[in-house]
Amino acid sequence: MLEGWGALILAAGAGRRFGGGKLLADLGGVPVIRRTTEAVLAAGFDTVLVATGDQHRAIATALEGLSCRIVPTPGWEEGMAASIRTGSVALAACRKGVFVFLGDMPLVPAALCGRLAELAETAGYAARPVVDGRPGHPVCFVREAVADLARLEGDQGAAHGLKRRRDVAYLETDDIGAILDIDSPEDLLTAERAWKLRATSATSDSAISRGALPKP
Repeated sequence: MLEGWGALILAAGAGRRFGGGKLLADLGGVPVIRRTTEAVLAAGFDTVLVATGDQHRAIATALEGLSCRIVPTPGWEEGMAASIRTGSVALAACRKGVFVFLGDMPLVPAALCGRLAELAETAGYAARPVVDGRPGHPVCFVREAVADLARLEGDQGAAHGLKRRRDVAYLETDDIGAILDIDSPEDLLTAERAWKLRATSATSDSAISRGALPKP
């Protein structure tokens, strides 16, 4: 459980490179945004907030029954900063800080959040995973950093300014879900293949734990 921490899922983008509607695209029978939100909820945050844009109603429908807050983003056309500002203000009461997730990353490794929180608190500002030298998500910001998120502008995300800071920690991982976002139909196919592999692995692990299958 991540007591004292909030989670912000950015879901306000238009998805133009995808051709529109990528967060509502089907991934294993469920919309992408629901897959992402389910993964975030499983991490045990105090509050999970989804910041939406022009597809607010459709996304709200896709997330029916989940324990999350759904907040429309004023001026979402500006870019990613608008939804980060909206979310950071709404989550300002979280006493430890905020994790920022991207709505189009359904395989995000939420299991790393506990370690990321520890690293961010030690570093003093933020922490994020890294896969083969490539920075990934989610990004964890301590409470003192949340005020900076509320001042962002334009289409550059919160991660843009981290490169220049020394009080940021990086967690090496081989989990491809930390960098696998869906920007194109081809990306969706890649995510679907990865999702099926994970689902098959989880089913096998469950069967082994029940004794239905022998240990490898």
